[in-house]
Amino acid sequence: MSKNKIDRYAVFGNPIAHSKSPQIHTHFAEQTDQQMIYTAELAEVENFENRVREFVANNGKGLNITVPFKQQAWELATQRSPRADRAGAVNTIIVKQDGSYYGENTDGTGLVRDLTENHQISLKDKRILILGAGGAVRGVLEPILNKHPAEVLIANRTLSKALQLAVDFADLGKISGCGFDELEGESFDIVINGTSASLHGDLPPLPNGLFNDNASAYDMMYAAHPTVFMEWAEQHGATKVLDGLGMLVEQAAEAFTLWRGGLPETKPVIDAIRASLK
Repeated sequence: MSKNKIDRYAVFGNPIAHSKSPQIHTHFAEQTDQQMIYTAELAEVENFENRVREFVANNGKGLNITVPFKQQAWELATQRSPRADRAGAVNTIIVKQDGSYYGENTDGTGLVRDLTENHQISLKDKRILILGAGGAVRGVLEPILNKHPAEVLIANRTLSKALQLAVDFADLGKISGCGFDELEGESFDIVINGTSASLHGDLPPLPNGLFNDNASAYDMMYAAHPTVFMEWAEQHGATKVLDGLGMLVEQAAEAFTLWRGGLPETKPVIDAIRASLK
C-alpha cells in the first residue's frame, strides 16, 4: 500500500515556524523531478520520540532535526555515521527499509561546501578561529579539520568547554581552545561565528586586529540583514563577510542526496531563499 503513497520528509524543531527547509527541499524536488512532500513539524520536547515514530509510520522516509532535538535524535538513531557519532548530534535521519533509523550530521559538510565551493575560500594551511563551543561548533569541526588547516583555535566564554572540544578533536589536526580574553594580539585568515549571540543583537567580546590581510568572516547564523557579527567584521578589516544561508542550503542538499540520491544544484536555491528573506 505504502508504495502508492508519496514519500514524506520533514524538519522537526521547537520553534519551527521560521524554518526555510520546506522551501529549500521543495526547490530541490522540483529541480530533480522527485515526487515527495516536505513539511515543518513542531514537536514537544518531552514527546519527540513518539512524534518521530508517528511520522515514520505515515510513510515518513527521512527527517531533518533542528534545535533542540539534535541530541535526542543522536540517541534515537539505531546506527550513526562516524561524523555524527563524533559530533554527538544528528541533524538528518534516514529511515532504512527495515524501519531502523540511520543518523547523520550534514552541518559541517554544508559549511565547508559553502566556504570552499560557493565562495572559493580554501581552508588548507589557514589559521582559523571559531567562536563558541556548543553543539553547532562540535558538528562542523571534523569536516573543517579534514581540509588540513594550519590551526584551529576555539574561543569560548566558558574556557573549559573550548578546551574539551580541542581534546575531543585533537587526533584530526592542530586544534586548541582559549577564552575570549586570550585573543588579544592574535590574528586569523578565517573567523567563524558559531555562537547565536548575533541573532540577539549581541557580540562576543572580541579584540581589534583579529583579521589578517584578505581574511574572511563567516557567521553560521543568517538573517534578512547583516548580523551584528558581520557588521563588526566589516568594520574591523575582514575582506569577505558572509552569513550562514549557504550553509543551510548546502547541508540540506547533502541530506536530500542521502535520501534521494543525486546532489541538487544549490546556487539557484540560495538565491531564491535570499530573495524571499527580503
